[in-house]
Amino acid sequence: MNATAMILGMAAITVFLKAIIFLLGDRVVFSPLFRQALGYVPVAVLTAIVVPMVLAPHGKGIELSWRNPQLVAAAVAVIVAAIARSQLVTIMVGLATFFGWQYWLG
Repeated sequence: MNATAMILGMAAITVFLKAIIFLLGDRVVFSPLFRQALGYVPVAVLTAIVVPMVLAPHGKGIELSWRNPQLVAAAVAVIVAAIARSQLVTIMVGLATFFGWQYWLG
């Protein structure tokens, strides 16, 4: 299949779905339970993206060791996030830990 046609098809489907939601959004009423459940979607999606990259950075299986800079940086970032409650500080410390650990490992 032509890559351009596939990209255009995906773009058309995305625009169509967003247009439906935009046009019919005020007519659809969600239950309070469903709206509460939607609040957990960003956390679930972010977790599904981050955890495989942290635990299996090379895609060859789980790598639980101190030689995994992604794992060490994620652990430090979680601790900093719990203490500092600042996204910017968490990102800065996590990146510094990752690159520092990677440099230290050689």
